[in-house]
Amino acid sequence: MASRKRTLAPKPISMEPKSRKRSKSKKEEEGYSDVFCENCRSGDRASELLLCDKCDRGFHLFCLRPILPAVPKGSWFCPSCSKDHKLTGFPLVQTKIVDFFRIQRSSPSAEKRSPDSRKRRRRNSGLVMSKKSRKLLPFNPSEDYIRRLEQMASLATALTATETQFVNELTYVPGMAPRSANCASLEREGMQILSKEDAETLSLCKNMMERGEWPPLVVVSDPLEGYTVEADKCIRDLTIITEYVGEVDYLKNRENDDGDSMMTLLCAADPSKSLVICPDKHSNIARFINGINNHTPDGKKKQNVKCVRFDVNGECRVLLIASRDIRKGERLYYNYNGYENEYPTKHFV
Repeated sequence: MASRKRTLAPKPISMEPKSRKRSKSKKEEEGYSDVFCENCRSGDRASELLLCDKCDRGFHLFCLRPILPAVPKGSWFCPSCSKDHKLTGFPLVQTKIVDFFRIQRSSPSAEKRSPDSRKRRRRNSGLVMSKKSRKLLPFNPSEDYIRRLEQMASLATALTATETQFVNELTYVPGMAPRSANCASLEREGMQILSKEDAETLSLCKNMMERGEWPPLVVVSDPLEGYTVEADKCIRDLTIITEYVGEVDYLKNRENDDGDSMMTLLCAADPSKSLVICPDKHSNIARFINGINNHTPDGKKKQNVKCVRFDVNGECRVLLIASRDIRKGERLYYNYNGYENEYPTKHFV
């Protein structure tokens, strides 16, 4: 059965996209008159009801978790029916994981003796001083090598299921914005400049991941929120969680895009030069960290990650940083309102 079209919901870019609807005949409207949302049990706002292509049950797009910004292309299955369509877990085989993430090959014993690891642990010990000076901290990988493989396998499962290629840097594709367009000096109100020491910390995190020393994060599948991310050990305040990466494009090219994970990269004084990050085809674990509405008491309580845009050597970069200490098993949520609270998020969890 064909899915219903609806007004495009807000998504994390710096201006709201234009609305669009599919016109429906009177007969078609009458055929849908008895459909209601399985989550809120309401048949109101019929233009925003999405029908499962297997069971024909209805769901408001804003009642789903994660919220869908638009009707998906192709078939769509509700949370219950989608269990039959989910990809099985990525095989927990070291060589497969190493190849998937293009990790520099080294033995587990060599990693344990790595002087860089010892240096990192000593650096993390000075939490009080780091917080006082607001210096960013590198993540502290799980010591168990097998557990790190399991963490990487969980991300590989989610990326494969969403047909997304793993990247850990911003991607520039012919036909989209070139790298030369990513110029931090074009920011309309300026942005934070990453200090030399914090830049070194970011570089350390990147190097650790290239060696297979993974952030203590695991991707899990939730029937309401879809793929989401949990802390696999305690994470300290001001720790770099990850960089938000994906394909870089001009905002003007994406105003009517169906992607639900776009992130502002550059808010230029000239709107035609504004940039967004589109992680639908190329991304890392940032794609599966959920945004949250921090204008509600529950939202403020859940938020434990902040999204910050930095000027790094003249280029715009977006980092997700722990905004408080995060407990093991706690899910990660960042403020989807983002820069100057410009994203409407009344329907977000």
